Amino acid sequence: MLRLSKLADYAVVVLVRLSHQEGVQTAPGIAAATGIPEPTVAKVLKILASADLVVSQRGARGGYRLKRGLSEIGVSEVISAIDGPIALTACVDGYSSTECESRDLCPMRGRWNPVNAAVQRAVAAITLADMQDSIPPMRTAAPPAQRAAAE
Repeated sequence: MLRLSKLADYAVVVLVRLSHQEGVQTAPGIAAATGIPEPTVAKVLKILASADLVVSQRGARGGYRLKRGLSEIGVSEVISAIDGPIALTACVDGYSSTECESRDLCPMRGRWNPVNAAVQRAVAAITLADMQDSIPPMRTAAPPAQRAAAE
C-alpha cells in the first residue's frame, strides 16, 4: 500500500490552518487548533520553513505564515519537503540512496519509472486549495443539554 507519512499529513493540516488567519500564527496556537501535538507542529513548521513554504518571524510577535497561497502550493511539494522525493520503489531512477544487490539482473529495472512519473504528475496537479475545498465544513456537536431537549 502506498501511504503518506503522518508527518506529511500533518504538514498539509498545518499549512491549511495557516491559511485561515492573516498574519503570523504560533506553533502552540496551531497545535491547539488542530489537535496535533505542539512538538510535532514545531518540527513540521521548521521543515516547511527550510523548504521555503512558510516564513518564520522571530520576536515577541513572531510565528509563521504561508509564503504563497494554497492554490500555489502543490501537495507534491509538501510531500517532498517532509518525506523526500516521491518514489514508489527504492530503485526508481535518480532516487535510490543505496544500490540494489539485484540491480544488474532485475527484469523490472527502469519499468517503474513511468508509473512513478504518473503518480508524481497526479500529486503535483493537486494543490492545497484543492485539499481545503474538499474538506466538509466542521460540525460541532450540540451541548448535551440541547441534545436532551431536542430528543
